[in-house]
Amino acid sequence: MERFLKFLSSYKGSIVLMLIYSFGLATATIVEKQLGTQAAKMLIYYSPLFILLQLLLAINFLIILFNSNYIKSKRWGLIIIHLSLTVILGGALTTFLFGKEGQVHIREGEKSDQMVMHTSKGVKTEKLPFVLELKDFRLNRYPGSNSPSSYESTLLVYVDNDIREVSVFMNNVLDLKGYRFFQASYDKDELGTVLSVNKDVAGRTITYTGYILLLIGFILMFLMPGSRFRKLGEQLKDIRARADKLTLVFLLSLISLNGFSQNNWNETKHTIDIIESIKDNAIPVEHAEKFGALPVQFRGRVMPLNTFSSEILRKIHNETNIYNLNSDQFLLSLLVNPEKWSHAKIISGDQSYLSYNQFFDEGGSYSLLNQLQQIYNQPADKRNESEKDLIKLDEKVNILYQLFTHIIPGIFPHAEDPSHTWYNLGDNLSVYEFKDSVFITDSFNNYLAEVRLSLQSNDWSKPDEILNSIKEYQLSNDKASLIRPNKIEAELKYNRLNIFNYSKLGYFILGGLLLILAFIRLMNRKTWLQYASTILIIGIAAIFIYHLFGMGMRWYISGYAPWSNSYETMVYVAWATVLAGFIFGRKNILTLSLATLFGGVILFVSSLNWMDPQINTLVPVLNSPWLMFHVAVIVAAYGFFGISFLLGLTNIIIMSFNKDSSLIALRIKELSVINNMSLLTGLALMTIGTFLGAVWANESWGRYWGWDPKETWALITIIVYSVVTHLHLVKKWNSDWLFNFTSVLGFSSVLMTYLGVNYFLSGMHSYGQTDTSSSVFVYIAIVFTIIVILGFLSYNRRSKFIDS
Repeated sequence: MERFLKFLSSYKGSIVLMLIYSFGLATATIVEKQLGTQAAKMLIYYSPLFILLQLLLAINFLIILFNSNYIKSKRWGLIIIHLSLTVILGGALTTFLFGKEGQVHIREGEKSDQMVMHTSKGVKTEKLPFVLELKDFRLNRYPGSNSPSSYESTLLVYVDNDIREVSVFMNNVLDLKGYRFFQASYDKDELGTVLSVNKDVAGRTITYTGYILLLIGFILMFLMPGSRFRKLGEQLKDIRARADKLTLVFLLSLISLNGFSQNNWNETKHTIDIIESIKDNAIPVEHAEKFGALPVQFRGRVMPLNTFSSEILRKIHNETNIYNLNSDQFLLSLLVNPEKWSHAKIISGDQSYLSYNQFFDEGGSYSLLNQLQQIYNQPADKRNESEKDLIKLDEKVNILYQLFTHIIPGIFPHAEDPSHTWYNLGDNLSVYEFKDSVFITDSFNNYLAEVRLSLQSNDWSKPDEILNSIKEYQLSNDKASLIRPNKIEAELKYNRLNIFNYSKLGYFILGGLLLILAFIRLMNRKTWLQYASTILIIGIAAIFIYHLFGMGMRWYISGYAPWSNSYETMVYVAWATVLAGFIFGRKNILTLSLATLFGGVILFVSSLNWMDPQINTLVPVLNSPWLMFHVAVIVAAYGFFGISFLLGLTNIIIMSFNKDSSLIALRIKELSVINNMSLLTGLALMTIGTFLGAVWANESWGRYWGWDPKETWALITIIVYSVVTHLHLVKKWNSDWLFNFTSVLGFSSVLMTYLGVNYFLSGMHSYGQTDTSSSVFVYIAIVFTIIVILGFLSYNRRSKFIDS
């Protein structure tokens, strides 16, 4: 018992308990994948052993606080942070013991005072101290789309001899006698509502108090004299004062850049006369640009046709141009000459390109039909990679079919349609008055006919005139004012500028040059090198601002913060990484060069084919101001963790291969200090961002923590980096080698949180999932295998770099 108490009151005990806790959390996410959410909760999350583990962690925090004289030394930031974690754990325990969670299902015109709860002992009901009547349920959709934009229940509440009328919808909660009601779901016939119910006043109050204390603690950690962050800053100044010239070795390339070479169109696989005919009949860029500026309605959003054509070409062909035609030229040419394009090999397959006609036999039967029927008869999670690839191939064929049959996005608004739907030539036009349906049919068919004539005469005045008449029809029938010329123009400009692609190239070029200069300056302090570095830094700053401008344009066009899906968060992570580089680049120019290169790598990954760059409408749960703060903070943390990953890897490589320890010991120490400061910043942002997400969840659907795999792995990431930043407290673990090596390995938890959960696990965050390519994880595994090898090499040489 004495040994156990000694262990429980030690820093080593803190680290061991946190490692056990994170291992248990990771195991629980696997159990949930295999056996389901309830099994994971019963076997791990809510098990007595796991609750005991959390209690031991809280006791450990408190004992260390009182035994380490932190109060006498007035280290208030550290004290408040650790107290807040104890308070949060106490809030979680209170919620577990006394909180209630259930559902209320009501049909329109009916009343209910029963809450249904699912517990480990089965289903039970509880009588509510009031009665709810559903007066009306409304499902609102994005214009011309089946995608819900919001759903709302109007309720009559019978309470305390009074009747109140209230509305409950996503992110708008009904609070009543300690119960909170949230819009959770609805009946398929849209005549009934499902409300989630939560009663947890004490647990919520304690937990929110813990969150507030946590924020205060982190603020004090960065501002208070004597805090670890401030001491690291002072230590960094001391190291620089002792070092006049330091040596570094070049950082090994982390990511293979073979993907930069674009797939060249192999013309030997195509019929030469079809290709030449398509090229000879190319639509002039000037007219194609006017065609691309035409507003269309697609997936509940009005956008320029250029956005649609870009998306379609990228999906079909995995490129943004074809036969030297841009996406607008391609789409218009396909509509004008469908026969030629049906023979062209433009559909990207597994190893080659295929033509539309190759999927149909002489009798017109679809060759993939039997295989697809077998695939769709089995659950989605049982399909292998080849079956998923076949589904994607079928989607591409269907896209072409819709284009050939003129089932393209809605071009013509219906003035009297209550859902503000726009129609195209392939739709049922009987909903229009006769004169309107005639105009729609004639105008579009005449336009295509005139384009064919203009290809021969080179006179494009008539097609231009018809396009103008279509635009006039759109404006006169757009009763919902969905056409916003300023946004249409902004989106066209956004598409044309290709901001993130140019930012990627700029980061690679200038970051690489700055890295080379950083090495040269270690050996040579000539003035011109300083000037050259300053010029490069100014160039990186200009690209950084251009990158921010692109994010701002996307925000203006979409109407929401541009970090709501995987593509957008990758773009934001790249920006946050370079921002972190600027913050710590003042302390070491190598940091900025590495951050800039890493920002380019992240933008490169975001441009891969399995990332979807299109601007979509938001699902209702994401339409919350809490989302903006939660994602902005938590994703910014990834940027600082990325900086630490690069700095740690740099030190590991130096330790592995450099023999002259006397010249580089101070450089390792300097980079280690910057690494530590970056980790502390990232850890603070990750912790605050995760708990902001908990507040968002609580305000949106009634619980601040549901053990969803995404949030669980965010917690694991916090614990992993907490371990890394606390290793120095254990004397035999206090080494630059162990700190740098674990800071590199810790980044694997970030990758698992951001990408791995979407690919290997499942949960409530399915709206954020991507069709992630499995090859990405192969590359990640190779990189970390190399890192482990470097770790062993550097471990054997670590004693040579100990700074006395």
